Amino acid sequence: MAKTQLGARVDTELAGLAKARAEELRLSIGDYIAQLIRDDVSGLRARGLDAARRFLDEHQHVFDEAEDTQRPAPGARAA
Repeated sequence: MAKTQLGARVDTELAGLAKARAEELRLSIGDYIAQLIRDDVSGLRARGLDAARRFLDEHQHVFDEAEDTQRPAPGARAA
């Protein structure tokens, strides 16, 4: 498949995050960006976010209860 070069300007922090993530995935920055675009266009990203939202809607109380049990009682002092 023929390739076309695209240009995008992003801030230094975002560029660093993208480079680090591409490296973690053992992808070039170009392949990483291409994969992000494919996931977005195919709806994969949206379906993943929707599944996460449904999961949290159904199970948020479990996380809330776990967090509440880890909080020190009011007036308790740290050792």
